[in-house]
Amino acid sequence: MTLRHMLRDDDLTHEEQKQVLKLGLAFRENRYLSRPFEGPQSVAVIFDKPSTRTRSSFATGVAELGGYPLVIDKEGSQLGRGEPVADTARVLTRMTSAIVWRTFGQDRVETMARYATVPVVNALTDDFHPCQILADFCTIALHKGGVDSLKGMKIAYLGDAANNMSHSYLLGGAVAGMYVAVAGPQGYLPRTDIVEDAQRIASENGGSITVTTDPIEAAHDADCIFTDTWVSMGEEAEYAKRSKPFIPYQVNDSVMAVAKNDAIFQHCLPAYRGKEVTSSVIDGPQSVVWDEAEFRLHAQKALLTWLIAQQREDESLLAGVTA
Repeated sequence: MTLRHMLRDDDLTHEEQKQVLKLGLAFRENRYLSRPFEGPQSVAVIFDKPSTRTRSSFATGVAELGGYPLVIDKEGSQLGRGEPVADTARVLTRMTSAIVWRTFGQDRVETMARYATVPVVNALTDDFHPCQILADFCTIALHKGGVDSLKGMKIAYLGDAANNMSHSYLLGGAVAGMYVAVAGPQGYLPRTDIVEDAQRIASENGGSITVTTDPIEAAHDADCIFTDTWVSMGEEAEYAKRSKPFIPYQVNDSVMAVAKNDAIFQHCLPAYRGKEVTSSVIDGPQSVVWDEAEFRLHAQKALLTWLIAQQREDESLLAGVTA
């Protein structure tokens, strides 16, 4: 048995990431390609934070993989009343085939994985959002010539560069061998340790990492432009104050004009038109945000299938998809 988890984007190697992405594209073509949870076996899907795309994609995905999505909200579990994560892990690991958790601190999913004997998936923490990056890279592959074309592409992320999306683009892009450019204002740049990890991984895979305060420099000649909301959950009351430093990092027609002519635009959603992105971009011909949202389903099914295939040492679950 080879127990693997997906807690941050560099938990996959370059070749493993390619395999998951190719499987995600295959699931888009055949939603019932593989059913590792046939039985049904249950998968715990835990939410400490509100969700639309994560909840719907994981619940639907587990069902399409032949399983039963055991959806648990914080208010309906002992986790919400202070039960130690280790105790919850010891219980769920005896009843479920995998654990998916959307929570706050990265230490929480790491503790869950430490005590679990089934795969644990980070469905979003304050530090990383690896499932979103897999969906985003599947979307690029769909529009740009396949998974093998990702290496050497330039992606640019503009906005709050200190958030989980920025961190995951750095690590995930480095694993893919991309040229990753991240731009944000002073005081909102990515953690130094994550940048250093990304630079090391990028050098191994033929990519590069650029962190800048200049949004035009980041967007120049990019194959794909990304952004995210300027205000995270729980900060809505301070929108005007919180968003002020990010106004120069809005993705608009001028920013898209310095990217490649065939550049695409992605946003993990929810989006606030007129804030981090203009309507002309997100609703325009270069936007692929709805494909991106759909790929949350396919990419997460691919990830769960891949993790289960490693645990069971059963390559037949991957339906012939190779890196």
